[in-house]
Amino acid sequence: QVQLVESGGELVQAGGSLRLSCAASGRTFSSSAMGWFRQTPGMEREFVAAISGRGGNTYYADSVKGRFTIARDNAKNTVYLQMNSLKPEDTAVYYCAARTRTLVSSRLAEYDYWGQGTQVTVSS
Repeated sequence: QVQLVESGGELVQAGGSLRLSCAASGRTFSSSAMGWFRQTPGMEREFVAAISGRGGNTYYADSVKGRFTIARDNAKNTVYLQMNSLKPEDTAVYYCAARTRTLVSSRLAEYDYWGQGTQVTVSS
């Protein structure tokens, strides 16, 4: 079992920045690719970013490329999402997810464990 706890979501003005954190426990962290997804009411959960087990490979949704950065600290069992130049359309609940494989994936169904989510609200 893997437990994931997100933090860092809050209300921010457009153009601002936030850093989300996801603390993991219960499995060898460095063997798990990690991802961030987001969801707004009435919409499907969508991929945001992913990072491989050792951090050498990253992958981003086109909508956040160049603005968001995913990183991980395996010594702290934590993955981060640095979000810059935030837009109102980035408003969503952000979820951290873990795979039981080291390779990155943008597919929601390929993630085995999920956090409870953290709300990010970007005001215009």
